[in-house]
Amino acid sequence: MTIAFATTALPIIGAPMAGGTTTPELVAAVARAGGFPFVAAGYLTAEAMAPLVERAREETETFGVNLFAPNAVELDRESFDGFVTALEPRAADLGVDLDRDPVSDDDHYPSKIDWLIAHPVPLVSMTFNLPTAEVVDRLHGVGTQVAATVTSVDEAREAAARGVDALIVQGPSAGGHTGTADPTREIEDRPTVDLVREIRGEVDLPLAAGGGVDGEDAVAALLDAGASAVVVGTLLLLADEAGTSAPHRAALQDPAVYSETHLTRAFTGRPARALVNDFVREFDPVALDAYPALHHLTKGLRAAAKQAGDPDNLHLWAGTGYRAAAPGPAETIVKELGNRFAR
Repeated sequence: MTIAFATTALPIIGAPMAGGTTTPELVAAVARAGGFPFVAAGYLTAEAMAPLVERAREETETFGVNLFAPNAVELDRESFDGFVTALEPRAADLGVDLDRDPVSDDDHYPSKIDWLIAHPVPLVSMTFNLPTAEVVDRLHGVGTQVAATVTSVDEAREAAARGVDALIVQGPSAGGHTGTADPTREIEDRPTVDLVREIRGEVDLPLAAGGGVDGEDAVAALLDAGASAVVVGTLLLLADEAGTSAPHRAALQDPAVYSETHLTRAFTGRPARALVNDFVREFDPVALDAYPALHHLTKGLRAAAKQAGDPDNLHLWAGTGYRAAAPGPAETIVKELGNRFAR
């Protein structure tokens, strides 16, 4: 069986960037370029996911849907209350009232799985946790391939044991949330190619890989290391079709002010790589393992910052290759990145 992401003309995968960054227009552009697009279903209900999947189906027969698998961290209430207190002055400056009652949820995962069973797609991937063997079997039962995001050899072995068809290897230099199944662990800083080689030597499954991709040479290195396709997210943040907010776009193009990225728990309670801004500098030292409670706590503040055009209180997700991101049509970006490796 050939994994779906290895059948496209170009070995480039458009990363599923949740929260509105991966738009239907971006999905369509990646497909037109010959790459493999993903519908980003994180943060969505099944009802909100459904039309996005159907629009993708109109554009291409080869695509995936990415889900957040539930993996709530046990909350230290005293530490959470302390973080709320520290955050209150900044929230007040933005006109936001904070809810001191922590919120937890499963990101509507069971209902999204049920919908995808009833309306099968070529491939479903999971991040934030590994799919259970039961979920893998249910998806296989309707002809859907399953991929798991992994960030270590141990996760790769466990995902293989649960019957997945492929692995998406995420290196620590990737932008946005790390997909690790253990969000409380410290993420080792290492090249993505080294992680790919290590997993390739231990697990006999097709691999896609991403993290730190800043151009053709990075794509070549990951393919040479054993990946069948390369996941690109940060390089698409400035694409015309991306839903990246105006302050986020401006920050990505202002390296004099936003000159580095950092893995931080400050915004959501789960490690995620972002441009270092005032929020990261102030709250990363006191951030805690508290996803999704911290995500829900800061959501209103971040929305207000976006509305106000305030990049210093916004989650500016970006991988280490962000300086190579450039505006333009996503189709052009994907083709320029992948044409050299056309299958």
